[in-house]
Amino acid sequence: MAPVHSEDPVRLSLIIGSTREGRFGPTVARWFLRLAREHQGVEVDVIDLADTELPDRIVEESPLPAQVAELAPRLAEADAFVVITPEYNRSFPAPLKTAIDWFHEEWAAKPVGFVSYGGVSGGMHAVQHLRSVFAELRATSIRENVCFPNYWDGFDADGGWPKDARGSAEAAGGLLDELTWWARALRTHRGAEPLPS
Repeated sequence: MAPVHSEDPVRLSLIIGSTREGRFGPTVARWFLRLAREHQGVEVDVIDLADTELPDRIVEESPLPAQVAELAPRLAEADAFVVITPEYNRSFPAPLKTAIDWFHEEWAAKPVGFVSYGGVSGGMHAVQHLRSVFAELRATSIRENVCFPNYWDGFDADGGWPKDARGSAEAAGGLLDELTWWARALRTHRGAEPLPS
């Protein structure tokens, strides 16, 4: 494998965490994807869990289910992750937990950012739960985040762009700045020294 340099693009996996019918996640993802692609030094891979069709039943058998085997290298190649999540019953969607639990070393020593949406809390209860889950997997969740309280009122009439376009873009920019800083730092350190077991 060729060495990875700090100036190489950060490989960002953008994960759409809801698979529910009528979900709003793809709308939020399209908005964030546009900003991420404009951010200098970032390459984005969109992973929509509705398309991955990961099995609900987690097994330790070999070979792994084809859907898991197909997603594993995409996560392994990522330098960083942004999870787009709604809040369901004060937490995050079950398919997202299943997707997280299928994998282990793919998450380790990499930064994770969150874009959430929901009611009054803007999905922050879901984010708080996700922070503890990713910590157990030895990933680093970053401080900056983007949230959309009462998201049904927060986007334009077509549902495609936040009404507070400037404020939302500034929040996303802060997230991307911090995420790429951590991604480069951790990528360099992973290449120099393996994470202790």
